[in-house]
Parts: sequence; structure tokens; C-alpha cells
Amino acid sequence: MYGRFGNPSPRQVEPGDHPAWDEALALVNRDVAATLPDQRPLRLMALPPWEEGGPEIVHVTLANGEWWGEHLRHDPAEPHPDPLAALAAVAEAAQDTVTERLWQAWPVCAAHDRGMHLSEDESHPVWRCAGDGRDPAHVGARVGELGTQSAATGRSSSLDRSTPSDRSTPSDRSTPSG
Repeated sequence: MYGRFGNPSPRQVEPGDHPAWDEALALVNRDVAATLPDQRPLRLMALPPWEEGGPEIVHVTLANGEWWGEHLRHDPAEPHPDPLAALAAVAEAAQDTVTERLWQAWPVCAAHDRGMHLSEDESHPVWRCAGDGRDPAHVGARVGELGTQSAATGRSSSLDRSTPSDRSTPSDRSTPSG
């Protein structure tokens, strides 16, 4: 796995090598497809470990193999990482790569035309917009749900630990008339 001048050559991570990151990347790629339709899906690429016996170094990359920022961190002693933590890590790495390699904010809030940032809402990774000064900050969408109606219809991903009633909004709840 070494190229010219002894530099390590990345390899494409095969499906199943890192199942939690595979599932997380599938959700993030839904956001990429919804917001950047001309972009091919992101992928995972790995470099050999820097130290003998260490874990390989995995990055979220553009389809051409370019990446930016920190690699995904994993503890080899923990064979089944927390799916929501994996989703947050992959979403953050994807945002770094897309923003820096394509030189554009991503994802962008449709209401305010401003870049959104990774955050957490009800223990789930979300894309949050800071608003525009007049409008308050708000959740644009859960990671993996940009451009979908899944929150409104009650559909959820396998990473969703809440129930449809947990996700209801005040307008969804009936109140006694009186």
C-alpha cells in the first residue's frame, strides 16, 4: 500500500470493513444527493497505520479520493461503535471534505442560503442553521434527511432511537378545545 517515494497509497474501504461508518456514510450520501445532485457519492478510503499493529486511518473522501481534515477515529477494542456517534463523525468529516475540496459551504439552509453546521438535537446528529439575524437558529434537518419529508411523515432511519410521538411538533399534538 505504498506509492512513489514511500508515501502510503489509500485503498477504497470495502463494504463491511467498518459497518457503522458504512451505514452512516449511506445516510450522509443521501444529503449529498439531495443538495449536490452533480456530485458522485462520497466514499471511505483507508491508509495503512502509522505504527505497526495500529488501526488503519480512514477518511471520508470525494468520489475521486480527495479528502480534507481529520480521519475517522475508532477504538479497535470496541467492535460495535455507537451508530449515532459514527453518524456524527462521518457527517463532520464529510462536511470538512466537501467544503474544503469543492470550496463551497455545505450543506446550505434552503431558507437562509447560509451554511449549516453539525449539531445535536434530541441525541441525534442534525444540520443546524444559525438563522439570518431576523430569524432564529433552527434545525434544517436530521443528518440523512435533507430534501426529504421523513420527519413530517414519521419515517425514520435505523439509527433513529426516538418514536414518532417523540418527533411530533406542537402543531401535530391535539389540544382540547374549550
